[in-house]
Amino acid sequence: MQWTQKETDLLKDLKGQEQLCVDKYTRHAEAAADPQLKNLFSQLAQNEQQHLQTIRQMEQGTVPQMSGGSCNLQAPSFTAAYSGDSKEKQNDCFLCSDVLAGEKHVSALYDTCVFEFKDGAARNVLSHIQQEEQQHGKMLFDYMQANGMYQ
Repeated sequence: MQWTQKETDLLKDLKGQEQLCVDKYTRHAEAAADPQLKNLFSQLAQNEQQHLQTIRQMEQGTVPQMSGGSCNLQAPSFTAAYSGDSKEKQNDCFLCSDVLAGEKHVSALYDTCVFEFKDGAARNVLSHIQQEEQQHGKMLFDYMQANGMYQ
């Protein structure tokens, strides 16, 4: 598949954003105090790595087939890890807020790309990833809600 210059530039932007997501989730998993949050960040890092691989394939001209529905992630249910306003809770809240803002940004970038790519299969792949990014945001929201971090 030959991409236009605009499509090539957008793929480059997506690749950079996905790499940033992988790096943030990996580092935040190490920094989080709550084991549930460490686990969530690790799961999301793996999913972002899959997105990164997909974008790399697309850069090489291959549009992969997406399997399954809109999102293959298991949405965990969370139990409250914090009862007060400890330093650990404040730190975990900061980490969640940071990656949630990133998810909002990358989801918006995918939204733009869906409209900018002329190939239908490419648009389907980008739409699929965007839906997964939205699911990431929902999972972060659910964690924050369960722990009194989202007002």
